[in-house]
Amino acid sequence: MKIELEGLSKHIPGTGDFIIFDSEKCNNCDMCLKICVMNLWKKKDGKIYIVDDYKKKCLECGACYMVCDPGAIDFSYPSGGTGVVFEQG
Repeated sequence: MKIELEGLSKHIPGTGDFIIFDSEKCNNCDMCLKICVMNLWKKKDGKIYIVDDYKKKCLECGACYMVCDPGAIDFSYPSGGTGVVFEQG
């Protein structure tokens, strides 16, 4: 399921990296792929990765971090005044 955010939110730049992925810890369980409604996690050649422009699309829900049992995903909320701002909903 793809969620279209056009007109519902805007992203304020300057977040920096708020999701850090350690591929060495990843056990390829695919839970991040299944939980992310924005489809930001991908798998290619048996390796999981997050899309390069995730900061522009991420809802900052932290669901990928919560379902990652091996601890391959580190998530921290972007600093105040940056990131996603929901304008309607």
